[in-house]
Amino acid sequence: MTSKKDRAIVVSALKHAAPYIRLFKGKVFVIKAGGEVFANPAQTKALMEQVGILYQVGIRIVLVHGGGPQSTQLATALGIDTTFVDGRRVTDGDSVEVATMVLNGQINTRVMAACRDLQIPAVGISGIDAGLIRAHKRPVVEREGEAPVDYGFVGDIDAVDADILQKQLDNGLMPVVSPLSCDESGTILNINADTVAAAIAAELNAEKLILATGAAGVLEDVRDPRSLISYIDRAALDKLRDEGKLADGMLPKAAAIDAALANGVNRVHVISYKLADSLLLEVFTNEGTGTLVVNNIDALTAAEQGSEDS
Repeated sequence: MTSKKDRAIVVSALKHAAPYIRLFKGKVFVIKAGGEVFANPAQTKALMEQVGILYQVGIRIVLVHGGGPQSTQLATALGIDTTFVDGRRVTDGDSVEVATMVLNGQINTRVMAACRDLQIPAVGISGIDAGLIRAHKRPVVEREGEAPVDYGFVGDIDAVDADILQKQLDNGLMPVVSPLSCDESGTILNINADTVAAAIAAELNAEKLILATGAAGVLEDVRDPRSLISYIDRAALDKLRDEGKLADGMLPKAAAIDAALANGVNRVHVISYKLADSLLLEVFTNEGTGTLVVNNIDALTAAEQGSEDS
C-alpha cells in the first residue's frame, strides 16, 4: 500500500514535470545511444523505459544507436584487427561486414525487442533504407606531419532525407536508426553514429540532441570525473579540443555537437547512461545530470545556469 509520503512525492514530481511536458509535447528529440548501452539487458531496459516515458508524454523521438564495442568484440573473435584514428574507426572490407552484422542485426533487433516489451511502437531503419542517408566514401585524409589516413569503407554524409523519418513520426512511430549507409552504387559505408544523429537532428529541426554515453558529460579534465562541466558553448568546447582536453572518444562527439548547433539545433546534451534515470533528469529538471552545450552561453536562462532556484 502506498504511504502518504510516497503519494506526496509522486504528486510533487508530476507537478514539477508538467511545465516541461507542456514545453516539449510534439517536439522532436534525437537521442543517440552508444553500443555499450545495449551490451547489457538491464541497461538496455533502463534506458528504453526512460525513452518510453518521453514518448508517452508526447515527445517525438528518433533513436540513433551505435555498436562500437560489439563490433570490436566480434572482429576480435574473427581475428580481424580494429584500428582507431582520432576516435574514429578505420573500416576495411572485413570490418564493414562485421559492422553490418552488429548494427543492422544484433543491436537494432535488440532495441526493437526492448521496444516491443515496453509497448513503444518503434520501427527499425538504417541509413540505407529508402535513401535515408546519402553518403560517399571518405577520401584519404592528409595529416600535417603524419602519414595520410585511409578510413576504408567509412562514409561522409551528403544529405539526410528527413521526410522518411517525419512520415514515421507523423504516424506515431519511433524510428530506431542504425548509422550504416551506402553510396549511390550500393557500396555499404559505416558512419559514426554521433555524426548521423547530429545530421538527423539538424534536418528535423529537433528541439534537442541528446548523446547518451559512458562518460558523465564533458569534463574539464578527462582524468577527473568530478570536473564535469554543467554547461558550455561552442567556442569553449572548441577551446577544450584545441588544448587537447578531449579524450579520443569525445572528439567525434565534439564534432557532432558543433555540427548540430551550427545547423539549427539549439540544445545538445551529453549524459551518462550509467547514472540512474539520467535521461529523465536531464529533460525534466533544470539542473540535469550531464553537460548542456549551446551556441552561446548568453542564450541560457538563469535557471539553466543554476543561478536561481528551480
